[in-house]
Amino acid sequence: MNELICTVDLVLLTLKDDGLKVALLKRDHDPFKGVLSLPGGYIHADEDADARDAALRVLRVKTGIESPYLEQLATFSGSARDPRGWSISVAYYALVSADVIERASHPDVQLLSVDRPLNLPFDHRQIVETAVARLRSISQYSSLPCHLLGETFTLPQLQRVYETLMGEALNKVSFRRKIFEMGMLEAIAGKFGASGAHRPAQLYRLKPELRERLTLLQRGL
Repeated sequence: MNELICTVDLVLLTLKDDGLKVALLKRDHDPFKGVLSLPGGYIHADEDADARDAALRVLRVKTGIESPYLEQLATFSGSARDPRGWSISVAYYALVSADVIERASHPDVQLLSVDRPLNLPFDHRQIVETAVARLRSISQYSSLPCHLLGETFTLPQLQRVYETLMGEALNKVSFRRKIFEMGMLEAIAGKFGASGAHRPAQLYRLKPELRERLTLLQRGL
């Protein structure tokens, strides 16, 4: 009887060039050697405390990134997903700003648009689509999009992120009212960012206690 294959797979998402991108790596061994795929790896029972610990390790080793936000997405399993045999993968998704990926400077990481057809091995395309659908479905009533920005940001920058994910323009007054209702931001005293031709805009950041968990609003934007 073949041994059960137990892995974790990571959907690392970021915003770049006004579009949502997923980080992919070329596989360095068979099956599908040289083909772009999600960062992933085996769970090490003697090293990893749990699946999340394994996901954090794989993300760090494969991409050089420590993600401030990592959430379990779903479990994918079956006999057809891996040519080596029956397998189970606990999938996670991580959100980071584009400059985090740039600072990591991992030579093998490639960013591809999630809106283009992705020809990926195993069931990685399904995993990516599941992660993107989740992100977009809860963006309108959660703090999740904040993790796609840097540590500090202006409200106009934050609104553009929400609009990109939701695919529609948002009313400025309504957007800001709902954001402040969520109570997730703190203004950085005396710090301002560029705001085009307008006066400098106040800089904000996600409250420290919320940087690793989700804040939800009961109604949408």
